[in-house]
Formats: sequence, structure tokens, C-alpha cells
Amino acid sequence: MQEYLSEAVVLNSYPAGDLDLRLSVFTKRFGKLTAKVKSARKITSKLAGHLQPGDLVRIRLVEKGGLQAVDALKQGRIEVPPPDLALLDRILHEGGQELRLWQMLADGAFSWPEALRILGWDPAEASCTLCGRRHPEVFRPRDQEFFCGNCALKLGRDEIILIGK
Repeated sequence: MQEYLSEAVVLNSYPAGDLDLRLSVFTKRFGKLTAKVKSARKITSKLAGHLQPGDLVRIRLVEKGGLQAVDALKQGRIEVPPPDLALLDRILHEGGQELRLWQMLADGAFSWPEALRILGWDPAEASCTLCGRRHPEVFRPRDQEFFCGNCALKLGRDEIILIGK
């Protein structure tokens, strides 16, 4: 049985069955990981209070028929809105360690332009997909495309990242 111990930021959680949760965390040592949390939705769960999106935790995961969170201790909170954490969860790939992104989150200095630059989508080098205008203001992760403010008006607001000028 393999065991993993690391500091982590809770990105998101999803119901899994009646009482369990599927947890997405961004760890300092292993990058993004997804793990099951048994009985986390029970009112008596000792882990539920430590695993909310935005919590900075020290987490212990074990490989037991898949990855499972067995222990967590909340060490603080990061000041990133939960919708941004959910989008970050969607664009990070499993197991990809990004120390610069981790440090930015842990220091409370998160910004989308810098996060996109670290992940390989540099807004400074991009242009609008539709009109070619430099200095895009919006990034859409689904298509991995940038848009200027005018062209972004044609997009739905549900899954875009505002990166400003």
C-alpha cells in the first residue's frame, strides 16, 4: 500500500455515492490528485471540515483500490474564489507538479495571467482567435483560445477566464 503525504490546496469536491466525496486537490509534491473520501458527507465526519474548496491542508493519501484521503489537517485558507478554483481544477492535468503555481497559491498571490503563463498559455504572446487583435482579455479553457473584449461578448459567461488587459 503506497502512502502520500503533502501540503495541498483543496480545489473542488463532488458527491460520490450516498456518503462519499470525490476530492480534487493540488499538492505541493505531486501536483493535482483526485481521491475518494469515505463517509465525508456524514454529519459526524472528522474530515469534512478540513476539505472545503480553498482550504490549505496537510493531507495523507493512500493507494487502496484507487487513491483515498485518510487524514487531513487544515492549516489555513487561500484567498481565491471557489469558481476560480473549480476552473483551475478543470485545466490542470492529473499528477502534473507545478511548483511555481503552488507557491503562487500558497503565498496568496494568485492571478490568472500568471497562472496561464506557468501552464503554457502566455496571454502576453497571444492574440484574439476571431479578429487577431493583440492583448486578449479572455481565455476559454474548453478550446484553449484567447479572445479580445469585443469578441468575448459573443461567448457564454459560464466557462471563461477574465485575464484583463
